[in-house]
Amino acid sequence: MALSLARLSTALAAGLIVLGAGGARAQQPKPNILLIVSDDTGYGDLGPYGGGEGRGMPTPSIDRLANEGMTFFSFYAQPSCTPGRAAMQTGRIPNRSGMTTVAFQGEGGGLPAAEWTLASVLKQGGYKTYFTGKWHLGEADYALPNAQGYDVMKYAGLYHLNAYTYGDATWFPDMDPDLRAMFQRITKGALSGLAGQPVVEDFKINGQYVDTPTVDGKPGVVGIPFFDGYVEKAALEFLDDAAKGSQPFFINVNFMKVHQPNLPAPEFDKKSMSKSKYADSVVELDTRIGRIMDKLRATGLDKNTLVFYTTDNGAWQDVYPDAGYTPFRGTKGTVRDGGNRVPAIAVWPGKVKPQTRNHDIVGGLDLMATFASVAGLKLPEKDRAGEPIIFDSFDMSPVLLGTGKSARKSWFYFTENELTPGAARVGNYKAVFNLRGDDGAATGGLAVDSNLGWKGAQKYVATVPQVFDLWQDPQERYDIFMNNYTERTWTMVTISGAIRELMQTYIKYPPRKQQSESYSGPVEISQYERFQWVREQLGREGVRIPLPTGN
Repeated sequence: MALSLARLSTALAAGLIVLGAGGARAQQPKPNILLIVSDDTGYGDLGPYGGGEGRGMPTPSIDRLANEGMTFFSFYAQPSCTPGRAAMQTGRIPNRSGMTTVAFQGEGGGLPAAEWTLASVLKQGGYKTYFTGKWHLGEADYALPNAQGYDVMKYAGLYHLNAYTYGDATWFPDMDPDLRAMFQRITKGALSGLAGQPVVEDFKINGQYVDTPTVDGKPGVVGIPFFDGYVEKAALEFLDDAAKGSQPFFINVNFMKVHQPNLPAPEFDKKSMSKSKYADSVVELDTRIGRIMDKLRATGLDKNTLVFYTTDNGAWQDVYPDAGYTPFRGTKGTVRDGGNRVPAIAVWPGKVKPQTRNHDIVGGLDLMATFASVAGLKLPEKDRAGEPIIFDSFDMSPVLLGTGKSARKSWFYFTENELTPGAARVGNYKAVFNLRGDDGAATGGLAVDSNLGWKGAQKYVATVPQVFDLWQDPQERYDIFMNNYTERTWTMVTISGAIRELMQTYIKYPPRKQQSESYSGPVEISQYERFQWVREQLGREGVRIPLPTGN
C-alpha cells in the first residue's frame, strides 16, 4: 500500500510538473514587434519578387527574411507617402484621419491627437515603444511620434526626402533668395525626444555629401546620403538596450531609402551590379536591414520577435530611370495596382512557417489589428478624445500562424482627395473608376515614358468602370466589363455592395478635416453659381455654409 501511495505521489507530482509546464507555456511573454518600413521601394526590385540580382541590385538580407518567413504577394499600401504611413500607424483609411495628402514643411498640423497609433495601442499592453527615421505625418507638437504613443523618438525625419533640398542653392539656384531663406528657416532637421517632453533638433539635413552632426558643440548638418546610417545606429542601440530587460517592445524603423533623390552613402557608391544611384541605394537599404536583423539574432531577441517589413506606397515609376520597378500598371499616386501593391514579409520564429508565400488580400491597414491581436489586446471603441471610432484593420494573425485565411475580401483604392474609392477590389476582380495617369497610354505601366502617373489629371468614368481580373490580368490591360469575347458586368453587384457598405460608415464615423490641404484646381463659375443657390436656400432654413476656397 505504501509503495502504491508513493507511486501515486510520484505520479501526481509528475502531473503537477506537466501542468506547471503547460501553465508556463500558456503564460509565454508577449512577443516583441519590429516593424521596418522603407520608402518608395518597387515591388519588383527585391529578390523575393523576382528582382535582386536580376535587377542589378542583390538583396541577400531581404532574401533571407523571405526564406525565414512569409512573403505576401497581394499586400496593399496607399498611393503616396503620408497616406501610406498614416494607414499603417492608425489602421484607418487616410480620409478618416484627414491624412490624405503629402505633408510639406511649414504647413504645421499633422496626425490628429485623437487618433490611435500602433504605439499608443501597444502601450496599453505594457509595451516599450520606440520610433526612428521617416515620420511624414506632420510637424505640429501633437503630431510627432513622442506625442503619438512612442516613449522615445530618435532621429525622426518629418518630410519626404526632396524637402530637405529646397533650401540648398546648389539644388535650386534659380529659387528666389527670400523663398530659399524661408525654407532654410522652417525646415526641421532630425528630431529626438521622450514622450511628453520637448523635442531637440539633432542636426539639419541637406542634399550634400556631408556628415557633421555637431559643429562646435552645436547641432550641425548631415546630408541625405548619411541619414539612414543614423536610423540604423538608433535601431541597433535600442536592441542592445532592450536585450538587457524583459519588457516587451515595439520598435518602428523607417528608412528614407529609396525615396528620391537617391544618394547612396559613400560605402555603397557603385556597389550594386548596375552601378546606378537607385540600385546602390537598394543595396544600402538591404544591408542596413541585414545589420538590424543580425543584431536581433545576436541578442537572442529574434526568438520572440515578430518582424514585419514593408514599404509606404507603390513604386514611383514616373521619375525613371532612377526609380522603382513594378510589374503592375500605373505608379505611385494612382489607383492602379502599381501605385498600391507593395512588398511585405513577416518573420516570427516558431510561429510563421519559413519559405511560405501568401496571396490573400491584406495590407498596411491590417498591421493595427494584427499587432494588437498578438499582444493580446482589443482595439479601442473610442478615440483618444473619447469619441466613437472605427478601424479598417483586419487581424492577419491566422494567416501568419497558418490557422486560417484573411478575413479581408476587399480593398479600396484612394487618391488624395477621394472620399469614396477611385477603385475597388473584391476577390480577384477590380473596378476602376478613376483613370488618372492613363493619358492615352493603353498599355499602362508598360509605357512608362507616356504614363504620367500621379502627375496625370483625374478622369472619372460614369457608372461603367473598367473591370479587370487580377488573377488572369494583374497588369490591368484587358477591360472585361463588356466586350466581344466576355463580360463581367455581374462583378459590380459585389463591388458596388462593398463600396456602399464603406460609404455608410461615413455617416456614423465622419472623416476628420484634411490635415494637409493643397490647391486642386479652380472652382468653375457654374459650380459656384449652383453652390451659391444652395447656400441661399439653406440660409432661409438657418443653415450657414462658407464659400469654397478652391482647395
